[in-house]
Amino acid sequence: MRLEGAIDCDVHCAPASIDALLPYMDDYWRDYVANAGMTLSPTQTGTYPEAVSPAPPADVDALREQVLDPWGLQRAVLTCASAFDISRNPYYETALCKAINDWLRSEWLDRDERLRASMLVPTLDPEAAIEEIERIGGDPRFVAVLLPIRVDARWGTKRFHPLHEAIARHDLVLALHAWGRIGAAPTASGTTHTYFEDYLANSQSIAQGQVMSLVAEGVFERVPDLRVVLLECGFAWLPPMLWRFDKDWKAVWREVPWLKAKPSEYVQRHFRFATAPAQLPHDRDQTAHLAEMLGAEELLVFASDHPHRHGDGNLEVLLDVLGDAGRDAVMRGNAEALYRLAA
Repeated sequence: MRLEGAIDCDVHCAPASIDALLPYMDDYWRDYVANAGMTLSPTQTGTYPEAVSPAPPADVDALREQVLDPWGLQRAVLTCASAFDISRNPYYETALCKAINDWLRSEWLDRDERLRASMLVPTLDPEAAIEEIERIGGDPRFVAVLLPIRVDARWGTKRFHPLHEAIARHDLVLALHAWGRIGAAPTASGTTHTYFEDYLANSQSIAQGQVMSLVAEGVFERVPDLRVVLLECGFAWLPPMLWRFDKDWKAVWREVPWLKAKPSEYVQRHFRFATAPAQLPHDRDQTAHLAEMLGAEELLVFASDHPHRHGDGNLEVLLDVLGDAGRDAVMRGNAEALYRLAA
């Protein structure tokens, strides 16, 4: 696949251990980490198979060697999911997010001009999340607010509306990434028993639920400038979901009188979807049909999800179907517009 000049919207990085974050914490939290025996989230550092989820690069030199230089990327948007934690202490979660953001700024963004990042904000305290956006949202190198799709409440819920307003006020993107709190059951019927089931739930049912929540709760009528990207959640599931979403809205629209357009129109205007994992059919004609139903040249942004391994997913077939203009949009242009990178 041709990557020269591409914008990669999901490149993972992570501290080698929590020790890397201690310089960015105050004395109280350094003592808390030491005496409470805190570590980074085990769900991000080895719970899942190494063949699928190898360790992300821990410093910018490793990232240059693995991704930036050999791939010839124009930009890479960093994803550090180390705060996707099972901690129930909202104050510690806030301190951890602040430390990660300052670590990203000092150890990564200051060291390579090709890099941009999604900031981490706490999920347990919406007010603290807004304060963190206000603290660093003026740094143009932070282009998004990273939130997990797997949490205790759907992100369209009314109590999160001020958070959405803060994201839009700073011209940031709401970036919803697969995974999150392992204490939150991934399916309506409870927890799963294999990595395979868990993986499917995160990139399918939970992701779809978050899209439906943001639309049905009227977030985009309240915050019309909000932009959303789904990372590591797939996209092939979208056309049949939107067909059903529109169909049922026509029947029960009185439940959501604040919606002024079909649900699919909100998705097309406000959402973008990362290409990894692609999950595409092998048949070229079927891929072309899916691309047409999806409006792929407008909705997709390229993401490698480095270093996670999903296989190629036949993405090259999709890009070939889209032609040169469509390929350029997916590999570069859509991300420039989404993250305001051209400016």
